[in-house]
Amino acid sequence: MKLISFTRGDRPGFGAVVEGGVVDLGAALDGKYADLRALLAGDALAEARAAVAQRKPDFALESVTLLPVIPEPGKIWCCGLNYHEHVQETNREVTEQPTFFLRVADSQVGHGQAIVRPRESTQLDYEAEIAVIIGKGGRRIAEADVARHIAGYACYNDGSVRDWQRHTSQWVPGKNFWRTGGFGPWMVTADEIPFGTSMTLVTRLNGQEMQRATTEMMIHSIARQIAYVSAIAPLQAGDVVVTGTPGGVGARRQPPVWMKAGDVVEIEVDRIGVLRNPIVDED
Repeated sequence: MKLISFTRGDRPGFGAVVEGGVVDLGAALDGKYADLRALLAGDALAEARAAVAQRKPDFALESVTLLPVIPEPGKIWCCGLNYHEHVQETNREVTEQPTFFLRVADSQVGHGQAIVRPRESTQLDYEAEIAVIIGKGGRRIAEADVARHIAGYACYNDGSVRDWQRHTSQWVPGKNFWRTGGFGPWMVTADEIPFGTSMTLVTRLNGQEMQRATTEMMIHSIARQIAYVSAIAPLQAGDVVVTGTPGGVGARRQPPVWMKAGDVVEIEVDRIGVLRNPIVDED
């Protein structure tokens, strides 16, 4: 299934993208779950799948505004420096343990929504990544058990305000400006992407390819990442682990390439789809 969070008019909702439109899962499940995060917490993907199979689309996909797949995750763990080419272009060394930082929910936008370049900087950069959405929570999850805890996958643009990222040794400021990251367009459930499947991720800026890599090129695997962060604190349904970007970021090009108002950035993952966002300047 392809699951989305959306607004339609003033009403928030969640649903499944099917041929011909969207099945409104809030309605199909009689209001039993408030949102997609609650659906995952209720271990109700099978229930949702059965409801979708019995129902025609409720409305067209074009009639909704897509939100970040999980609009309010409890935690957004982001892995840095997780592809060799990106480590090399940043003049760093591969570390024995994965590098993580946290993003906040309102630093994200959904597919089709504008990524906002803040007034404080012109150094807005793209980062193609794969987001893993947790279905079954847990603490100290063993790598061998990780697949049982994954609800699905989405595209992610870990948009970065580079000068603020470099103000100190801590990256968090440059990773958390309001509405600078993209998360979408939907979550493809894990049953459609068998665990360990190689996926290709690509960034295009105004149609020009800027990044390309496969998940086989990761330094720390998805299983390793989830085992690591779940040792720090329990993972919960709806939490998100963003798994790192490959080489080719704008900051390391000569001359640097920064996203600006009027640009369109696309993150494509072959087994998921295309996350597309225009760039605007903050008012």
